[in-house]
Amino acid sequence: MKLLKVKTERFSEIVEKAGRPESYTLWQKPSADRHLQSAIKNNRIMTIQRTESGSEFGIVGFKQAKDVRYLVFPKSLKRFENRRVVGINWDLVTR
Repeated sequence: MKLLKVKTERFSEIVEKAGRPESYTLWQKPSADRHLQSAIKNNRIMTIQRTESGSEFGIVGFKQAKDVRYLVFPKSLKRFENRRVVGINWDLVTR
């Protein structure tokens, strides 16, 4: 069985290239949230998930799940697709 190696990207490097993100809270169904749909369409959303051990990692794009957080970036994240984002630094997130 061949394991696929997932490329990683440091959160700070993404912030350098795509700008400081804002934390985003869902207050309605994602399909009804026009601001969120615009961010998804323009590849500006990142989903932050927590592992069983408690560490956090991000994935580019919108993944609806329980206990995840969303970040909206000012610029597109398309060039970081299919990468695991590590080193989440909440000090770099605009509140």
